[in-house]
Amino acid sequence: MAVLETGEALTAEDHAQSMAEYIRAGTERAYAIGNRGPIRLDANGKLEQDILDAYWEHGFYVFEGVVGTEELEELRGEVEWMLDRAPTDPKGTIDAQGRPAFGQQFTRPCYRYARPLSDPLGGTGLNKGRHPAKMNEAKPAADAPAWTVQNLHGNLQLMDSTLVLYGHPGLLTVAEAVLGEDFVPYNEVTFIKEPGLGPSVAWHQDGTTHWESDDWDHGAHGFNFMTQLYPSTAANCVWILPGTHKQGRVDIRGMVAAAGSDRLEGAIPLLCKSGDAFMLNRQVVHGSFANTSAERRVTLNAGFFPRKRVMDMTVEHLDGRVVTFDDEHIHERSRMIAVGIDARRQRFPDEAPYRYAPLAGQEEDNHWNETTRETVVKNYNLRDMYV
Repeated sequence: MAVLETGEALTAEDHAQSMAEYIRAGTERAYAIGNRGPIRLDANGKLEQDILDAYWEHGFYVFEGVVGTEELEELRGEVEWMLDRAPTDPKGTIDAQGRPAFGQQFTRPCYRYARPLSDPLGGTGLNKGRHPAKMNEAKPAADAPAWTVQNLHGNLQLMDSTLVLYGHPGLLTVAEAVLGEDFVPYNEVTFIKEPGLGPSVAWHQDGTTHWESDDWDHGAHGFNFMTQLYPSTAANCVWILPGTHKQGRVDIRGMVAAAGSDRLEGAIPLLCKSGDAFMLNRQVVHGSFANTSAERRVTLNAGFFPRKRVMDMTVEHLDGRVVTFDDEHIHERSRMIAVGIDARRQRFPDEAPYRYAPLAGQEEDNHWNETTRETVVKNYNLRDMYV
């Protein structure tokens, strides 16, 4: 089949067929590179060095079996509740059952929508122009809705189960190994890719602040955990170009032009089972294609930075707000880690909790209860840190 140019309108079937060989080759590369397995700690409770070395070499690592069956069902159930109570369109205030839609108690909207099988970002100036080349879009089925939920924003205030996951001792131990014990939060977002509807996310690198810094390094813009609530397949998952976190800011538009399509050469799919979680360096070139498959993907994102990369930085957020991340700002935003640890301690009392060094000794102020729900958790994402 001839290569299809980016931006060309396709049927969903044509889109799926055009991806078939690319998926086959990418899947072969994914399993050849490896970079997957359970979270393994050494005798001192630290992440095994070979995992850390593999992450820094390739810019990602897939952790298998992070979330157990019971916790997975709780997470799925709360995501379903959120989708059931979503407005019917981006400006709506009622859900599909005519009830007041959820989320109006929060300052920032918690639902983000896109047209089915579209590319809302590629080739635009949105997100500071991070998505310079447009992905192939496809025509959804005739009975498809006008809008599909693409993201849930501010997971930790929306779903208690995600706050419990946020305190996961294994994942937080990984964050410490990569970023140092004084790591700090970025934001938390749910990605929804419904079968036959899920839009694409055009190829991009996440960082925007430190590319020209004199002390730039391979971890300057932190990383994201992405926990999968359903199997993440080559047709609906995140695709990456391994090692690009070490190349600085790359010419994505030129790479797409060289490939002759949105299917970049050498990319691999981050294949996962339900309950797996991968960490992805935010400097890695990554993206995802329109989900013309029959499988759903729901991904819980949680990002983290080295503290030194946000301390006293003044930045313009993607929504245009200008914020300086001083000590007080960092402290208040980091309390979500401590509250998450306590939420997990209450939900899984037999599990050894993680000790978050920056807030050690402040546990009494950061218990998970109805008081902290209102004073710490509600609207916590107004303090998100972005670099």
